[in-house]
Amino acid sequence: MKIILLTVGKTTNIHLIKLQEEYQNRLKFYLSFELNVIPELKNTKKLSVSEQQEKEADLILKQIELTDEVVLLDEKGKQFTSVAFSDYISKKIMASHKRIIFVVGGPYGFSERVYQRANGKISLSSMTFSHQMIRLIFVEQLYRAMTILKGEPYHHE
Repeated sequence: MKIILLTVGKTTNIHLIKLQEEYQNRLKFYLSFELNVIPELKNTKKLSVSEQQEKEADLILKQIELTDEVVLLDEKGKQFTSVAFSDYISKKIMASHKRIIFVVGGPYGFSERVYQRANGKISLSSMTFSHQMIRLIFVEQLYRAMTILKGEPYHHE
């Protein structure tokens, strides 16, 4: 079983990249994790928001296989505490899916086609964060979930 974080656009802030890589390296001890980056669309000034969403949907949906569990990181998704998120991850890992793909969309969110393909939605906060920061927050929370599941002292209650 593999967990994939699929994102639209790369992280450009070197400090965020270094922290993200640190947590990705820590995750290697717990599970198979991969970060896949879809390049941002070019020449979008003449495109409407919905046209941009549809072009990004084409790129996102190309990365997804029929058997994948797809979870969108979306402001309208379900929110969890860290402990509840670890339970959620544990249940997903125990399911028979070969890959769980968490998706961070582009600046205008997801098209209806992506929402229709998704198996669920999660919100990491009711606050708004940059898409670059969400990647770091997600990877850290995934690492935290794994340490909670293993009973390790990273998370304190």
